[in-house]
Amino acid sequence: MNVNEVADYLRVAPATIYRLAQQGKIPCGKVGRAWRFRKETIDHWISEHPESFVNVPEVNGTT
Repeated sequence: MNVNEVADYLRVAPATIYRLAQQGKIPCGKVGRAWRFRKETIDHWISEHPESFVNVPEVNGTT
């Protein structure tokens, strides 16, 4: 998977994936200049870090 595919899969911005990859916080490798990810490895990583993917409820604008 490439950065955009992982971002779509995790429902985050591609910039978030780049940042996580550069910081070594998401399992990946580089092929040339491109970051590459294995779906199986990402799935395992998610299961090990569920707190990173908890949906935060939207604020409805009322107080």
